[in-house]
Amino acid sequence: MDLDGAQLRAFVRAAEEGHFGRAAGTLAISQQALSKRIARLESLLGTELFDRGGGGVRLTEAGRRFLGPARQTLAAADAAVAAAVGEDRPLRVDVWGHLYAPMRTLAQVAGTGTAEGPGQAERAAPVGDLVLGHGRDLPSVTAALLHGDIDAAFGRVHPPLHTGLAHRLVRLEPVDAVLSADHPLAAEPAVRPDQLRGSLLWAPGPLDRLDFLHQFADRFAIRNSATSVNLGLAHFLAEVAAEPHRFSLLPADVPLPDVPGLRSVPLVRPTPLYAWSLLWRTGTRHRGLHDLIAACAERAGHSRWLEYDPARDWLPEPQAPCHAV
Repeated sequence: MDLDGAQLRAFVRAAEEGHFGRAAGTLAISQQALSKRIARLESLLGTELFDRGGGGVRLTEAGRRFLGPARQTLAAADAAVAAAVGEDRPLRVDVWGHLYAPMRTLAQVAGTGTAEGPGQAERAAPVGDLVLGHGRDLPSVTAALLHGDIDAAFGRVHPPLHTGLAHRLVRLEPVDAVLSADHPLAAEPAVRPDQLRGSLLWAPGPLDRLDFLHQFADRFAIRNSATSVNLGLAHFLAEVAAEPHRFSLLPADVPLPDVPGLRSVPLVRPTPLYAWSLLWRTGTRHRGLHDLIAACAERAGHSRWLEYDPARDWLPEPQAPCHAV
């Protein structure tokens, strides 16, 4: 009996998710296509693998027996593809959270950019060739990882995270308030987050889709917010500078564009920290991923990127422990 890899992958993903719609989303296919693949597999095997009903699906006894060997078969197939392609294939890396400039950190880790400024380039641990993608957000990057379109990704990880993924915390970056030069707090050397309660939080998209800004607003009782259209950092900050009661948040080391009337003020007592992580699919064996993880750890230690004092700093939620490949 010849088993189809796409059908096996659809079955395993549906078993992990317990829901055909969510499983289809992680595979970047329609729910109808996923259902057809599973139905064909069941027809080939001559038995039902799922009990269908209600809002989700459950494995039958046959499905539970089939799940372990199906996972092993997929792992063997992935290993065979990797062996055929060879270890010299570039590591495919994507990023998200583009307004916060994730590439500047990844460039420092990979040793391909300047650490502090022109003429001060600092090589990190050796990293092989990288091919960069153009992810929009964490869900789209998650789907690309699970589908095998990319090998790793870099950005801010937050729950819920798919069980088939692992991540390593790379950097905890202090966050500043950016506001108009006419804002009442613009001349302060530093500002507490709760002092911003009377200001308007200017967000580059719907707040319920921007996890960090959403949690910041909840934690510090920022009741007033408004949504902009993300047309790039310079345009966004020009909008902030245009009104004296607007503010937004930006990681402290993001290079600011030349926007007239804009101020960046450190946040203290507590200092919010933006958590950058490397993300990959569990079981990925690309040698370049091991090199990139090692480079992240080396740079984090050298630059003290992971310092955190709960009496001084604020993180939106406890960060999950690091995972090895």
